[in-house]
Amino acid sequence: MAALGWLTPRRRSATARSVLAGEASAEAARKSTQDVTGDEPEFPVHGDAHAAAFFDLDNTVMQGAALFHFGRGLYKRKFFETRDLAKFAWQQAWFRLAGVEDPEHMQEARDSALSIVKGHRVAELQSIGEEIYDEYMAERIWPGTRALAQAHLDAGQKVWLVTAAPVEIAQVIARRLGLTGALGTVAESIDGVYTGKLVGEPLHGPAKAEAVRALAAAEGLDLTRCAAYSDSHNDIPMLSLVGHPYAINPDSKLRKHARQLEWRLRDYRTGRKAAKVGIPAAAGVGAVAGGTAAAIALHKRRR
Repeated sequence: MAALGWLTPRRRSATARSVLAGEASAEAARKSTQDVTGDEPEFPVHGDAHAAAFFDLDNTVMQGAALFHFGRGLYKRKFFETRDLAKFAWQQAWFRLAGVEDPEHMQEARDSALSIVKGHRVAELQSIGEEIYDEYMAERIWPGTRALAQAHLDAGQKVWLVTAAPVEIAQVIARRLGLTGALGTVAESIDGVYTGKLVGEPLHGPAKAEAVRALAAAEGLDLTRCAAYSDSHNDIPMLSLVGHPYAINPDSKLRKHARQLEWRLRDYRTGRKAAKVGIPAAAGVGAVAGGTAAAIALHKRRR
């Protein structure tokens, strides 16, 4: 019994010391975390003049494809006939449901747009683009992506759209969102009139990466300190250029690639769409309703 009496105080004493040790350890861990957090700058880094952000447009910043919305606006202004609208509506519906860029569909859309604007003045299309933004595009901007862009702006960094859409349309969208500017596909014009041809090729895939690289060199940017955002695996070359790549509303190929390389992912689509691509429905909170049904309904009403 004497032995047991000797053990009992030790057990109680050890328990008290354990509590004290645990509290001390927790406090040290808390202070350590605070110290580390204080040493690591938040991203984006405020005032970093050598950093910028590059955002893909279609299905990254805006739901759907800018070129298709632009086509709807031109139809409303009688730039082309109803059968062409049906093609635009179908391409837009396919794009929204599949969630990926199909090269053949995108090429058809570009060819259609080039033939439609041929002979029109650049200034005319720029003015119309402002109206079309208000009619079809403004309500389709993803709030989550817009917030990411604003974070870079608030940090004093430049923010550029990088898109295969016509540069005139991209510039309108960038200006209306308060962004720095836009890189886009350039349609040839002579004396301010479209010829129906492109200058070079569409700004798509590797061409986007080259445009970002050239702009970074001209602006004196350090690409390892820059960020890029896209939904498409076609933009992996652009995303791979920067030190902070983000997959936004990613297609399946980009999602897989991003997970392998531990890139950051964000998804702002609806819960139903999110479920289709295999993510928790809660991740889709804050998404904006799309315009495919509106396009098809418009076509039906005018038939």
